[in-house]
Amino acid sequence: MVYVRARVAISDTPQPARRKTQSLGRKARNRKLLKIGLILVAMVIVLDALAGDRGLLAMLRVRGQYNALAATIARERADNARLAEQARRLREDPEAVEEVARRELGLIRPGEKVFIIKDVEPPRAPTAPARPGPSSSPDSSRDRQ
Repeated sequence: MVYVRARVAISDTPQPARRKTQSLGRKARNRKLLKIGLILVAMVIVLDALAGDRGLLAMLRVRGQYNALAATIARERADNARLAEQARRLREDPEAVEEVARRELGLIRPGEKVFIIKDVEPPRAPTAPARPGPSSSPDSSRDRQ
């Protein structure tokens, strides 16, 4: 039975059934919004983990810098050890001092003769000037025949 009161239809069906369907729609919409929100939060976290200040890309960049610096330190330590050995030889070995004096200062012992040999450039072969005339390409020889 339907009663009409001031242009509003009132049905005999109970109103709570409509509320249940509305509340089910709201719950589904709320779940969907919650899922979307969680996906967005997860995407932000992943993006920050990859490209943030302490993310994967920054870590890889810092690891490369670390490896470069470690290689530089290893080279400097090897150079330092070589120089320490050279300093020890110069303090303890007179032959090492003589070797450095001859090589770097150009000193000689009394009675020794120094021969200075200069590199001379090899003579250049004279180049023949290009003569103007018919070309010697195979195509031009066919044209003449």
